[in-house]
Amino acid sequence: MHLKRLFDVVVVTLAAVVWLPAVLAGALLILVTAGRPVFYRSNRLVDSGEPTKVVKFRTMVKNADKLVNRDTVPVTNTRFLNIAPDSPLYTKAGRFLERCGLTEIPQLFHVVTGKMSIVGNRPLPTNVMNALLEEYPYAGDRFLAPAGLTGPAQLVGRDALSDSERLRIEGAYCHAVIDGYRFRLDFTILLATVLIVARVKDSMSYAEVMDMIAHASGSRGNVAVMEESHSAIGDNTEVA
Repeated sequence: MHLKRLFDVVVVTLAAVVWLPAVLAGALLILVTAGRPVFYRSNRLVDSGEPTKVVKFRTMVKNADKLVNRDTVPVTNTRFLNIAPDSPLYTKAGRFLERCGLTEIPQLFHVVTGKMSIVGNRPLPTNVMNALLEEYPYAGDRFLAPAGLTGPAQLVGRDALSDSERLRIEGAYCHAVIDGYRFRLDFTILLATVLIVARVKDSMSYAEVMDMIAHASGSRGNVAVMEESHSAIGDNTEVA
């Protein structure tokens, strides 16, 4: 993981001239249009250990976490908790920050401290993770590497992936990290994220992202074997 940490330190340092003003501007926008609190803090899993406090911009109304969470919303088509982009829970400022892909940018402070990585699978509440493990025994693979601000699943879009597809992408990424990390892996995902958010590049398909991970990490064989093993031990249904 030392090379991955080096990548994080270099990128977060070089990009500070951009992301620090972005954090200040986003905070001011929320403060002026929606009031306090500017940031939303919650306990999330960022690795295979205990939950930790994670911060991001508050993009929803103040009591949104009480109204919509995995304990109050029945599991229907996904065990991940994906709030629709047009949900009335979003504030105007929050909707703008979501559209610009800036919601999680305050988590770069977590990258600075080493709690998170720039590229990795998104942090999850414990109850969402438990719901996933009920159906997919390999769901824990998504935390073999540290959580990040953006990851391979975001290149497709959370609403375009089934739970099993998202977990396979996330597991493939983590295995690529621990089996022989290369700078090219995170650089490729980060660059694609920026281009997609800027609407210069279209979102990718599940197959394209899996191929990107395999190509950037040089682990084509390992990714194929992992997909086969996941198919054999889980995925009884797509809906739970």
